[in-house]
Amino acid sequence: MAERSGVMGFLTATRGRGRLHWTDWVSYGYLMFGIVLMFGPVVWLVLSSFKDQNELDRFPPRFLPYTRETLVVPGFDDPLPAFTVTSGDLAGQTVGQTRRAAGRAEVVSPDNPEERIRLTADMLQPIERVAFATSNYSQLFARFDFLRYFWNSTFITIAATVLMLLVNSMAAFALSKYQFRGRNAVLLIVIGTLMIPQTVVLVPLFLIVTKLGMFNSLWGVIIPGAATPTGVFLLRQYMITIPDEILDAARMDKASEWKIFWRIILPLSAPAIAVLAILAIMWRWNDFLWPLIVLTRTENFTLQLALNSFQGELQTDWPSLLAMTVLTLLPIAAVFMFLQKYIATGIASTGGK
Repeated sequence: MAERSGVMGFLTATRGRGRLHWTDWVSYGYLMFGIVLMFGPVVWLVLSSFKDQNELDRFPPRFLPYTRETLVVPGFDDPLPAFTVTSGDLAGQTVGQTRRAAGRAEVVSPDNPEERIRLTADMLQPIERVAFATSNYSQLFARFDFLRYFWNSTFITIAATVLMLLVNSMAAFALSKYQFRGRNAVLLIVIGTLMIPQTVVLVPLFLIVTKLGMFNSLWGVIIPGAATPTGVFLLRQYMITIPDEILDAARMDKASEWKIFWRIILPLSAPAIAVLAILAIMWRWNDFLWPLIVLTRTENFTLQLALNSFQGELQTDWPSLLAMTVLTLLPIAAVFMFLQKYIATGIASTGGK
């Protein structure tokens, strides 16, 4: 392998000396395919969020957002779509289209707006340029209570994550460091619930939430997810690796059980708690089904429910839907980008797969 140093050396390292070996072509091709496969849909989504409705309806679709140039013609209140005539006596001239039907178009020339000219549609080439429709984003704040939905999602995510970490870590502490009758049975029940799909418990969970008066409340989304078998099992697997001698030494120093949990167990379990926190943030932020069942009032909607409201029975507001999808992805993408290294290390340290 050719010897290089630094980041560029790592990125341009090849097996062949002087020229690329066939294995280098395969490696770079595989990596490029992976990059396109992972980031291609995201790039397409971001670029599509800057397209107007006409460009989104276009088939076949184009990669970059284009917009049609308009032409101000005397005698017309609104600017007219600009076209270039491709054939005939007016070939090469720029005209404004007044109307179009059945494959024929009526156009006017800016130099002679009084004369209406009728041409076939295949004689006209639209004048377009690359333009980003930033109004898709600015209209979100004018037409929808975006900040309200954003606050609801943020509150649910933070409160549910904190509550889940506290409850799961306490349960994992008890299952890993205390010897009591029925501990193995409780652990088996926790592991067994991992195999139960969430959809099976939706109806009884909905009845409980309704009886407790949490229907149409943000706490009705937060509290049912406070204890998760995945979190308990993940933290328990990590806490059993903490030596019991540390806890015994703390008890000899008259430390209470709560102090042992708060001052010893939690700091030593920080890697596992960090990975569970990241997973919990992604779960709660992207959760759609349970908030859809519990929350029916618009003022309580999360961003995911607000996204669903853009899709009507007969018509979908695609520009607003795509713009809001991008804004919804930004917080969770930032969290994952800055903390993603803890996911692999945390899962590896807890023995999870």
